[in-house]
Amino acid sequence: MGAIITLSLLAILLLYLGLYNAKKALLPVALLGLAAALGFELFGWSKIATPQYSGMVFFDRYAIAFSVLCIVVTGLVLSLSKAYFKAISEHVAEYYALIIFSLVGALLVCAYHNFAILFIGIEVMSVALYILAGIRKRDRASNEAALKYFIMGAFSTGFLLFGITLLYGATGSFDLSQLQLYVRNTPDQEISPLFFGGILLLLVGLCFKIGAAPFHFWTPDVYEGSPILITAYMSTVVKVASFAGFLRLFATVLVPLDGFWEPVLLTIVIVTLFVGNISALVQSSFKRMLAYSSIAHAGYMLFAILSIGSMSASAILTYGFAYSLASVVAFAALMLVKRQVGTDQFESFNGLGKRNPFLAFVVTIAMLSLAGIPLTAGFVGKFMMFGRAMESYHTTLLVLAAINAVIGVFYYLRVVVHMYFKSNDMKSEQAAISVPLNFQIVFAISVLLTFVIGVYPDIMINLL
Repeated sequence: MGAIITLSLLAILLLYLGLYNAKKALLPVALLGLAAALGFELFGWSKIATPQYSGMVFFDRYAIAFSVLCIVVTGLVLSLSKAYFKAISEHVAEYYALIIFSLVGALLVCAYHNFAILFIGIEVMSVALYILAGIRKRDRASNEAALKYFIMGAFSTGFLLFGITLLYGATGSFDLSQLQLYVRNTPDQEISPLFFGGILLLLVGLCFKIGAAPFHFWTPDVYEGSPILITAYMSTVVKVASFAGFLRLFATVLVPLDGFWEPVLLTIVIVTLFVGNISALVQSSFKRMLAYSSIAHAGYMLFAILSIGSMSASAILTYGFAYSLASVVAFAALMLVKRQVGTDQFESFNGLGKRNPFLAFVVTIAMLSLAGIPLTAGFVGKFMMFGRAMESYHTTLLVLAAINAVIGVFYYLRVVVHMYFKSNDMKSEQAAISVPLNFQIVFAISVLLTFVIGVYPDIMINLL
């Protein structure tokens, strides 16, 4: 709880710094606050966890691990923000504060033990992002992204609340422990139909949040229209936190009823894989390709929920970590290239291997990790997901997933081809791309961790 309180106070402090025009202090203070929150989380790692505050939150190792991941990735994203928000608006402090408030909501989603906290966490996380998606006030694409995100977020929240209401009507409780007792102590034929209806509505609401098909309609347009830095945050921290909440509900309460929800989720997984990968394959925009690929990655991460077991939490944590690192690198590189070239098309990466070998190298590592190539963290995460499906004997799903993995390799390596095998038509004085120091640090950390997890996967596998 110390991390949540620290981050809440940090967001307020950042607003006051903006009020007194201390703009240069915003980024250092934000990073120091994140470091303090990270310390609180790590301090509670060895403690015996029990539900706190009348069973509302549960800071076990599961919640701490996902919270640490969210904080670390947020730190990497904010490290890229130096001088970024100044180009958008004079009111820089509000953007830092909104990101921190969104992170508070993400930590609540990771640690909820009561549906009330789940709802509060999702809303705190989402409402800040509705504003951040539209921070380019005079940009139609940004305004469109904010409006679509708000409307679809409202719909998904309605499904989520209706599902929670039906579960409460069947059990008389919002507490996960009470729902768990109800499911375990009630014969399947005597479970209220309201409970089954609540499961389906919750499934719909949560699939909206993670961007799984066929509830993915908002994802490409919102990701494309939002500023790149905000898209990087949405596609990593928000997705990881939503999956943490998704898995906690199903692993704690709904495992005995897998015969009911498993066929539905299996259909969602297959549709998500094909929609995400095939759509990404035909894109000409690098940013929109990343948006559709995030849908495909949501499909892979659902493997751990479809085949819930003792390794599901470790599998999602590892995959989420690998995906987040690679995505941060990809979006950071896109920021630099678009700043220089003015477009996010694949052609803007032409000749990058000669224009900036270091930048081309880190983008290559990120693409290889997203594609699941060995010796990268992405391979470990994908291998763990395929392992979960194998243990549950989902043979057809494995075959379809393998086909989609090949498709993914094709469109990720397309970026590499443009960087190393396509000529650059820009003038020599416009061709060079400089990489600021803060970007170099983020790239170095991300690539190093990608290789460390890829070579020593036990670091993540044995964490939970």
